[in-house]
Amino acid sequence: MSQTAAQIRIALVEDDPLLRKELHFHLKQQGFIVFAVQNGKSLDQLLMTEPLDALVLDLSLPGDDGIAIATRIRENMPRMGIVMLTARTALPDRLRGYEAGADVYLSKPVAPEELTSTLLSLARRVKKTDEAPAWTLDLQARSIYGAEPWQKVFLTNSEQTLLLALTQAPSHILETDMICELLSQRSDTSDMGKRALESLVSRLRKKLESLAGIDAPPALKAVWGIGYQLCVPVIVKA
Repeated sequence: MSQTAAQIRIALVEDDPLLRKELHFHLKQQGFIVFAVQNGKSLDQLLMTEPLDALVLDLSLPGDDGIAIATRIRENMPRMGIVMLTARTALPDRLRGYEAGADVYLSKPVAPEELTSTLLSLARRVKKTDEAPAWTLDLQARSIYGAEPWQKVFLTNSEQTLLLALTQAPSHILETDMICELLSQRSDTSDMGKRALESLVSRLRKKLESLAGIDAPPALKAVWGIGYQLCVPVIVKA
């Protein structure tokens, strides 16, 4: 078992039950932490509860296919490693996979050793990206600080409550309804509906943009069909 593999959390998205079972067994034998699901809907539910480093994604899936899933994941989770696994080997198919956000396109049947090496390589890239300087959420000062000491913005109670909840959520993602309920209970807003939440998020994004820079990827993003995700590392100071 690789010590590196033991720290890597993978979602295997494959609708063929026999192949899913076979790949799940192999990856677990190599030491990976593996969650096996059969479609995009199950993957979305998994992402709400489990932080992941990489996906092994079948191209031909019921409902949303691998291209649609990869596009959505790459947009909302740019640091996620994506391995596209499919029997389609024609150049146009491979190009579609890469354009959708796949890091690697492997043809079925894939050699187990190649899949293992690919995932280990992707994990090194993800780890390197995660080493970016973290921001600091200071609860007492009700402020968030950027990577540089002079980068600071003040927050409202609602903004701080939302950021704190996102830092504690799996994969830093929270459902819209959950956020509305949380803000109604704990902040200075007694009744937080979806429209009010959109306005709050818009104001907060502008504040976070002043820390990240206009050309930087968004620090707070909408996750289609789910809610919102915090996309920068944040340390909480009580």
